[in-house]
Amino acid sequence: MKKLAIIFLLGLIPMLGFSQGCVDAPSDGGVKVFGFIQPQYDYNFDTDYNTFHFNRARLGVLGSIPYDFRFYVVAELSPIFTDNPFLLDAFISYNRLMWAQGAIGQFKSPFSLELQTPCHKLNTIYRSHMVVDLAGPLRDLGFMVYGGNDTTIFKYQVAIMNGTGMNQFDNNAGKDYVGRLVFQPFKSNLLGIGGSYRYGTSAPAAPEVTIDDERQRYGGELNFNWKGITLQGEYIWAEDKGSYTEGGGCGGPGTVVIGSKERQGWYVTGMYMFKFRLQPVVRYEYYDKNIDATDEFQYITTLGINYFFNDWTRLQVNYLLGSENASDINNSLFIQFQVVF
Repeated sequence: MKKLAIIFLLGLIPMLGFSQGCVDAPSDGGVKVFGFIQPQYDYNFDTDYNTFHFNRARLGVLGSIPYDFRFYVVAELSPIFTDNPFLLDAFISYNRLMWAQGAIGQFKSPFSLELQTPCHKLNTIYRSHMVVDLAGPLRDLGFMVYGGNDTTIFKYQVAIMNGTGMNQFDNNAGKDYVGRLVFQPFKSNLLGIGGSYRYGTSAPAAPEVTIDDERQRYGGELNFNWKGITLQGEYIWAEDKGSYTEGGGCGGPGTVVIGSKERQGWYVTGMYMFKFRLQPVVRYEYYDKNIDATDEFQYITTLGINYFFNDWTRLQVNYLLGSENASDINNSLFIQFQVVF
């Protein structure tokens, strides 16, 4: 009951609403087609493996129905995760009460600053490893209440979700309870201090087990923006009992592993936007895959350059460097070109 009370109290704070989608819907009842493509080149220095591919290729439609409803649907067309296109987001939102809006359908879990950043607005080509592993299910089906924006003192999201991931029926009687709250003392995006929480159960992944698997997450975040300087950081602690998920990214389902584990991680990202649209980026990440072990942690450094040709077109170059402990992280170069329409 204490876990439910925490989530409920977050939902009582009155604020202005904000959208969970990547772009805003027309306000006149119209329909808008949108999307983005991200052709990419990868080179792995340890294995000489290199390839051209699509990181993401997404197409969607959104719109408003006078006077208080909006809809948002987007599909992933790139075969990077599966051989066929699949539904990524699809939800209906109610927007009359600006301080307490609602959405039902499939959308991102309201957890973590980096997870809430749309894929076409990420500072680096890929999300941090610890967010991908610990913030999931990254997308899920459920109902959410939310409010606030970058000009309010607070903004929040509170959701009840299946906990089984996107395009999946729930597999037990329980639900996941997820919430995120951000405090912005200057009523702008100058400084944001926030926290996230998740608790849920799912059917046991091991067939011989009769009790539900359990997961719990705590997260903290900091976001600072001033005169072209952006500093971001997050910390996530995770406990899984029965089974846990590794990997997945923006659209992939991830891999379910049998066992119980406590994990934690953090990252710090710094960047500066020059007047000629060039933005160098540095991210330093620590990820401990098993708190009880002494040799399952890794340090990952990402060095990047972003160049914005205009508001719709961007070039990103990332060099990823893993520590000696990061046996699954190879030194790699990623070059991505992006067009948003």
